[in-house]
Amino acid sequence: MKEKMLQTDKGKVYYWQSYNNWNAGSDTLFFLHGLSADHSMFEEQIVYFKDRYNVLTWDAPAHGKSRPFKSFSFNDAAVYIKEILDKCAVSEVVLVGQSLGGYFAQAFIKRYPDYVKAFISIGSTPYGEYYSKLDKWILKQVEWMAHLFPFEYMKRAMAKQVSTTQKGYDNMLQMLAPYTKRELCHLLGLGYACFLDDNCDLEIPCPVLLIIGEKDKTGKVMQYSREWARQTGYPLELISGAAHNTNVDKPQEVNDCIQSFLLKVL
Repeated sequence: MKEKMLQTDKGKVYYWQSYNNWNAGSDTLFFLHGLSADHSMFEEQIVYFKDRYNVLTWDAPAHGKSRPFKSFSFNDAAVYIKEILDKCAVSEVVLVGQSLGGYFAQAFIKRYPDYVKAFISIGSTPYGEYYSKLDKWILKQVEWMAHLFPFEYMKRAMAKQVSTTQKGYDNMLQMLAPYTKRELCHLLGLGYACFLDDNCDLEIPCPVLLIIGEKDKTGKVMQYSREWARQTGYPLELISGAAHNTNVDKPQEVNDCIQSFLLKVL
């Protein structure tokens, strides 16, 4: 993977391209990580897919190497994804979004539906009227509530919450390591606030696959995913023994699900 950088008016966005194996005639997968994570959570997916497809991934604005960064919106994120695709001469893409990355994917589909050949959600939840007033109120409290916890305890608790394996736990701790407490609390609040601002009913015109760990206990992700599948008919794959960071806990199982789906729809 070759590291590249997109300069924006709010900061630098770093992304990675499977440069040596890039084939203009191949399909392109863009992996979008979750809130407070970075591109390293897709290490096993990159190794598996980079010889089969063109692969892109990034550190989202205000995440990982794409820091410091001024406050961003989901519209910003969608525009930056579009600019990266244009720089790579990609006119159609498969978006693979984990958690917040699934929101970014839907924000992109909302604005640029003709660019997306398929969407794979890993532990994410839908745009639309799925959320109660209480759900929305709780999301607005995340930043100040996060400040109540001792920082080291909070990071360990977050890592434990999203993983069932030592590898998943260690990866999450590693991704959290660069943040100060103030920065991390603000990022957590910002991510959910941006989602609430951008959320709307959304028709997704491409094939969709929903993947979730059977032990995902993050918020109401399991409940929302099941309802998403029920209302839309999208296939929902439960990954045995995995938590919220499903693709890190059980990479081979997730890779197999993704590959099987892509062989059907591309």
